[in-house]
Amino acid sequence: MSSPDTATAVRPARRLTIARAIAEAIGQEMERDPDVLVMGEDIAKLGGVFGTTTGLLDRFGPERVRDTPISETAFIGAAVGLAAAGMRPVVELMFVDFFGVCMDAIYNLAAKQSYFSGGQVTCPMVLMTSVGGGYGDAGQHSQALYATFGHLPGLKVVIPSNAHDAKGLMLAAIRDPNPVIFMYHKALQGMGWLGTVQRSITDAPEGDYVVPLGKAKCVREGEDITVVSLGLSVHQALDAAGRLANEDVSVEVIDLISIAPLDRETVRASVRRTGRLLVVDDDYLSYGVGAEIIASVCEASIPLLVPPQRIAFPDIPVPFTPVMEHFVLPNADKVTAAVRQMMRISN
Repeated sequence: MSSPDTATAVRPARRLTIARAIAEAIGQEMERDPDVLVMGEDIAKLGGVFGTTTGLLDRFGPERVRDTPISETAFIGAAVGLAAAGMRPVVELMFVDFFGVCMDAIYNLAAKQSYFSGGQVTCPMVLMTSVGGGYGDAGQHSQALYATFGHLPGLKVVIPSNAHDAKGLMLAAIRDPNPVIFMYHKALQGMGWLGTVQRSITDAPEGDYVVPLGKAKCVREGEDITVVSLGLSVHQALDAAGRLANEDVSVEVIDLISIAPLDRETVRASVRRTGRLLVVDDDYLSYGVGAEIIASVCEASIPLLVPPQRIAFPDIPVPFTPVMEHFVLPNADKVTAAVRQMMRISN
């Protein structure tokens, strides 16, 4: 295990984007384990549309870094078979929005392989995929869909908010004996043509370390309210917390990192202290991450000073027009306003 704080105490800091951190993790694991290989559309010569496999073709060659035809069903199904045969494939579904054409391979094959075989055949496979909008790519390329995968037994689902965690999570995911859905947000990748949130570019050790799957982190301590978030919304929550500190409102920010498994105890421990809960994510509102977090707190009979609230994407397709898209996306202004209202009601 590692964290940015402990790592910088013993060596010079080294700042990476999430894209570079993912590529570095995959490359290191390919060096360590000859059974690891990578497949997907434009992941070899191009290095991935979102930079997740940059440089891997030159280092490991076309036998282990394979461009595939535009057939998600075929190459993800092939990855399930390779995993059953003892390989450790990393496959990229370029946009999570494309899951509809390959969900049978993901859910009926990968997720259930261990269960159906009584644990005799595992499925050590990582499916990495981009999520999120904000850059005018319309409803077929801009969804988050965290809950769609978190809802399904047999899958682990992780979403890093910074480069340090992205590298450690990828190493942990490749070594896991069962399928892991590794979701990375486009607004955090560090790709110049997309822009990026600078806070996501962090120090990451060059060596081997893992970030545990299923363990949330408190990324800002506070006393008045708990804001639970993941991926991009972690940064929106941190921006809001910084503003609200000037108003003497102390905000605790939890980075879920993973929604399956879900670290309910870290959330509950925080809310027991603050008595207030706001959940922020950019997936659709209904039946989403926010609802699950709030249910987890309510089921534990934790006393609250104000009804819990959630900010998410409304239950509509993602608009193409940038003005309309940004109007409905979560942001730091919405988080700030929600916290102010909750504090006003409960004081």
